[in-house]
Amino acid sequence: MVSKSIAAAVLNEALKTGADYSELFMQDSEFNEVNMIDGRVENASYQRKVGAGVRVLKGTSSAYAYTADTSEQAVMEAARSAAAALNGVKEFESKSFAVRQGSAPYERRFADVRNDERVALLREGSAAAKAYSPEITQVTGKYLDADHRIMVCNSEGVWAEDVRPRTRSFITAVAMKDGEAQTGYVSPGLGMGFEAYRQIDMKQTGEEAARIAVTMLHAPECPSGAVPVVIDGGFGGVILHEACVHSLEATAVGRGNSEFCGKLGQKIASSIVTAVDDGTMKGEWGSITYDDEGTPSQRNVLIEDGILKTYLVDLLGSRRMNGHPLTGSSRRQDYTFAPTSRMTNTFFAPGKDDEEEMIRTMGEGLFAAKMGGGSVNPLTGEFQFAVTEGYWVKDGKIYSPVRGATLIGRGADVLMKIDRIGRRMWLGQGMCGSQSGSIPTNVGQPRIRVSEITVGGKGGAL
Repeated sequence: MVSKSIAAAVLNEALKTGADYSELFMQDSEFNEVNMIDGRVENASYQRKVGAGVRVLKGTSSAYAYTADTSEQAVMEAARSAAAALNGVKEFESKSFAVRQGSAPYERRFADVRNDERVALLREGSAAAKAYSPEITQVTGKYLDADHRIMVCNSEGVWAEDVRPRTRSFITAVAMKDGEAQTGYVSPGLGMGFEAYRQIDMKQTGEEAARIAVTMLHAPECPSGAVPVVIDGGFGGVILHEACVHSLEATAVGRGNSEFCGKLGQKIASSIVTAVDDGTMKGEWGSITYDDEGTPSQRNVLIEDGILKTYLVDLLGSRRMNGHPLTGSSRRQDYTFAPTSRMTNTFFAPGKDDEEEMIRTMGEGLFAAKMGGGSVNPLTGEFQFAVTEGYWVKDGKIYSPVRGATLIGRGADVLMKIDRIGRRMWLGQGMCGSQSGSIPTNVGQPRIRVSEITVGGKGGAL
């Protein structure tokens, strides 16, 4: 990193052409990765990424420059490059820094972990998956850890430092019969050191990946139609993430590109729906102490009892949104990206409904036990999601596993049609891509029921 005197000089250099705000972001990150196929290590790698970025703002105009060289000369040159986007005279001076320091708790730093320990985790998960069934023909595994150390300071006097350890492991199992293959995939992760693997059970991870693959191998194609859908917890929260909260980010709202523009204080969801984005959850995959503008992370209640309460807002978004308060939501993949408003740990809050009653009273429809990826148009809220593990329900009972199901709809419609929310919430880990790159985010929910969603599938009636 740099000294405060050098940082102040960089910020003042960036203000020379008329900017009303300047910001310096610095990163020093280390990454470890191990890949395995059928219990054999394919490769193991270590990477270190160091760099800095300088941003200037003038009103709602912005410019960003970055460099992999963190010497004083190189960072100063980045400041001049950012400032070159403006053409004015200096009006502001950088203020004195008020230092904020945060750190995720470490019990075991990744630098102190041997590669054979990482390999042992993958072997445990791979062996469990392979032993699950003779129909499992291949198992792949991946282990990742990252130790991010960041500093961000700005001309408003903010100086914030944060340490962000994260680790995640992936087990993918392939089941095959009569030339047909299906895949199961599980990928738990946490925002802590290597002690995370006291909570992450790799044997269970492998068995679950294999169970999904084998179950889907013997499943018929899903029917199609507009039916009730029960979506299980954890990664089922991708529905909220994609179909709703992307449309609540200032990235979309500040430009008028969201279906939820101008709807603060209005009812946008069923009255049983409360939705939260909380970056303060200790040790979670999407948690941060400070965001990438140096604002403390916070718990943001986005929707309360169906009423829209706030958006997710960064500094530039706030300027575009008539001074909407900052929400600690400014994030970026690394120093090569300027920050934008992003999610952290986003979930439907627990409700009061019985999880089994949801299925028992739904008649005929789909139980989406595990969700896959999806996509959404923030302007219209139209979405499409894959269901990686699904079950067809008849007369309130699970009738058959089904494969190839997709959920198709519009975010605002789905929010209004949620008629049950269960009592136990859990989270699932993912990576979210947007204007500021790919960042770790949690999605989550209890089991929920939507009274009607369009289900896409190639199958006929069951």
